[in-house]
Amino acid sequence: SDQPFEPTNPRPIQLKELPPARPLQSRGNGPYFDSSNNLFGPLFRYIQKNDIAMTTPVEARMDPGTMYFWVSKTQEEKASKDAASVRVIDVAKRRVAAHGARGSYSPENFEKTMSALLKWVDSQSDIETVGDPFAVYWDGPFKPWFLKTYEVQVEIKFKKSPSNLQNRS
Repeated sequence: SDQPFEPTNPRPIQLKELPPARPLQSRGNGPYFDSSNNLFGPLFRYIQKNDIAMTTPVEARMDPGTMYFWVSKTQEEKASKDAASVRVIDVAKRRVAAHGARGSYSPENFEKTMSALLKWVDSQSDIETVGDPFAVYWDGPFKPWFLKTYEVQVEIKFKKSPSNLQNRS
């Protein structure tokens, strides 16, 4: 499969490492759910113009609304130059806590899944969040809402304590 990492199954929360990547970024002025249509268009035109295949997932930051298209390793060379409304960025590998879910890509579902994820992270003694949670959307607009899968992720770091340093790298 041409995905940079495996989707998180609905319900269980997982810790996982996201690989380094070169996503395409489209940024809006307002909140994500108010501007997602305006974010998608420039990215779609960019991949068409540069003959880049659409890959999943799409990463979404909430405020300001920002959409990222992941580009497969084999197509990173084609994604080398910024366009008027699309930036090509490099992202280092990241550790995230991820909560998978099913349903429509709505503000309510994002909020509900994010709350559960943050509550879980807060209950863990050895990790803490880095930055704001974000959405990862796996399905296109034509899949029925009840079959869509998504996850909310938040970057994490391990707290420094003697027991962590012995058990984890």
